[in-house]
Amino acid sequence: MLFIVALAFLVSVRSLPVKPTLHYESIFNFGDSLSDTGNLLISGDVDSPTIGNLPYGQTFFNRSTGRCSDGRLIIDFIAEANGLPYIPPYLQSVGTKFSKNFTDFTKGANFAVAGATANSFNFLKKRGLSVTMLTNKTLDIQLDWFKKLKPSLCKTKPECEQYFKKSLFFVGEIGGNDYNYPLLAFRSYNQAMDLVPFVINKIINVTSALIEEGAVTLVVPGNLPIGCSAVLLERFNDGRRWLYDPKTQCYTPLNVLAKLHNAKLRKGLMTLRKKYPHAKIIYADYYGSAMQFFSSPSKYGFTGSVLKACCGGKDGRYNAKPNVRCGEKGSTTCENPSTYANWDGIHLTEAAYRHIANGLISGHFTKPPLNNC
Repeated sequence: MLFIVALAFLVSVRSLPVKPTLHYESIFNFGDSLSDTGNLLISGDVDSPTIGNLPYGQTFFNRSTGRCSDGRLIIDFIAEANGLPYIPPYLQSVGTKFSKNFTDFTKGANFAVAGATANSFNFLKKRGLSVTMLTNKTLDIQLDWFKKLKPSLCKTKPECEQYFKKSLFFVGEIGGNDYNYPLLAFRSYNQAMDLVPFVINKIINVTSALIEEGAVTLVVPGNLPIGCSAVLLERFNDGRRWLYDPKTQCYTPLNVLAKLHNAKLRKGLMTLRKKYPHAKIIYADYYGSAMQFFSSPSKYGFTGSVLKACCGGKDGRYNAKPNVRCGEKGSTTCENPSTYANWDGIHLTEAAYRHIANGLISGHFTKPPLNNC
C-alpha cells in the first residue's frame, strides 16, 4: 500500500509545471519532432498522421496537440521555467489567406517541424541518399519563417535589440533526421557518418544567421544517444553482442555517431563564440542528460524496460517494429508511460523529456550554464 501511494505521489509530482527559475520574456525554437508543438500536423505534409490522435498527448494535455510524445516536450518545460505560455507553432496563424486565427507571437514562436532535416532533400539525393521524408521544412525554411515574422515583433533596430536581448533562441535539436532517414532506409552506417560535417555546417550557419538577425542568447543542443532509440535498436538488432554497451545495452556504433556529431558541434560553437563575443552561445548536452536514466533507469523512476517503446506493436525485442506504429491499428500503449523512457520507438516520454529539461534548467548540462545567463 505504501508503495502504491509513493508511486501515485511520484506521478503527480512529475505532472506539475516546472517552477519558474529563468527570466527570458520570449522563446524562439527551431528543430524537428523533439520540439515540434504542432507544425507538422498543421502543415498537411502527412495525411492523417498518427500524432494527430490519442494516445499522443494523453499524459498531460489529455488530447493530441501534434507533439510527438505522450505529453510535454523539453521546450515546454523550458517555457514553464521562464513562466511563459507554451510556444505556439508558427503555422498556427499562417497558411490560409482567409484564416481568422490570430496567434500572439510576442512571447515566442515555434518553427520546429517533426521530420525536418538540417539539409535539404536534394542535398541527400545528390549523395545517393534518396529517401522518403515526412516534410521539406528544413532548417533553412524555418529560418526564413523567422525572418518573415520578425517585422511583426519589432520595427526599428533599437527596438529589436531591446526585444531580442530578453529572448531565448533554441536552435535544435536538429540533424537527427539527416541520419535517421538513411539509417532506417537500410543505407550504410558509414553513409550516415559521412553526413556529420555537413549537418554541423548547416547548424552553425543558421545559428550565425540568427545572431546577425539580432539573437543574443542561443541554446544549441547536441544529439541524443541514438543508440538507445528503440526503433534504431529494432532496425539493427545485431547478433554481435560485443557491439552493445554492457551496462545500458544501447547500440555502441550509433552512440559513436551521436558523440561525433556532438564533438563537432561543440567545436563549431567555439568558433562562433570567437566571431560573436557579444552573444551568449550555450551548448545543451542532451546526450549526457539522457544517459543518466539509460545508465541507471530505476534511480530516475523508469521501472519498465528503458529501451522498449511504451506505445507500438508488441512484436520484436523493443516494441518498435515499423509495421505497427504507435496509434495505428494493432498497437498497444503501456499502462503508465511515466515509467518508460521510450515513447513510440523514436521519441521519448514526457517523463524522460522532463528529466533532460531539468538538467538544462539547473545548468548541469548546459555550457555555459543556462541559469547564469
